[in-house]
Amino acid sequence: MRTVNEVSKLTGVSIRTLQYYDKIGLLSPAMRTEAGYRLYDDTALERLQQILLFRELEFSLDDIKAILEAPDFDREKAIDQQIELLTLKKQRLEAIIGLAREIRDKGGNNMNFEAFDDKMIEEYAARAKAEWGGTKEYAEYEKKSRLRSKQEETVVAKELMSVFAEFGAMRGKSPDSDEVRAMVQKLQSVITKNYYNCTDEILASLGQMYAANDEYRQNIDKAGGEGTAGFVSRAIAEYCRICELS
Repeated sequence: MRTVNEVSKLTGVSIRTLQYYDKIGLLSPAMRTEAGYRLYDDTALERLQQILLFRELEFSLDDIKAILEAPDFDREKAIDQQIELLTLKKQRLEAIIGLAREIRDKGGNNMNFEAFDDKMIEEYAARAKAEWGGTKEYAEYEKKSRLRSKQEETVVAKELMSVFAEFGAMRGKSPDSDEVRAMVQKLQSVITKNYYNCTDEILASLGQMYAANDEYRQNIDKAGGEGTAGFVSRAIAEYCRICELS
């Protein structure tokens, strides 16, 4: 067992932060002494490692708590995906360092901004969050799926694909048009009705996945025609942008 002071020295996490993690139920000590002092065992330290890895990937504390407490949380899978995300961040940082050295060594104006693009990281993170299933929305999806028969699942899937088919017929329209925004709202409603409460935040993550994930993109394009997944992704991004401004 280690005291909160010993854990702080070992991990570099401040005592105040450890106390806050305990307060919000993110990291509880294994036990407390009669005087009320926190004591941490190896299991608690392993959980702290997971928390720090997720924090390094800029996940919110609420997301981390939901992920770690999910009944089907797969620690090995999480580690693999964390490694992938950290590798992407490392590659991005190395590209930025390389650009800075080039500017220093060669001087002049260098208008190359590719190194600052973090779209790939954002897309992978969104996909990983969905796959970890560490949210109440995922639990809701699991519950609804268990209650449906195979025939009902087929009907639900067809309803979702029909929405993408409607999107496909709109590909020539502007993603910020009223008609397209209404279709995004319809998509959000269908997901909420059949799967889980699709908040604007979740919708934005789904939009990123629709364009980034090959399986999603192929299925959506099959329903609405080539380019539909990309169009849906842009439409969702525009819809969520307007929602943030309103």
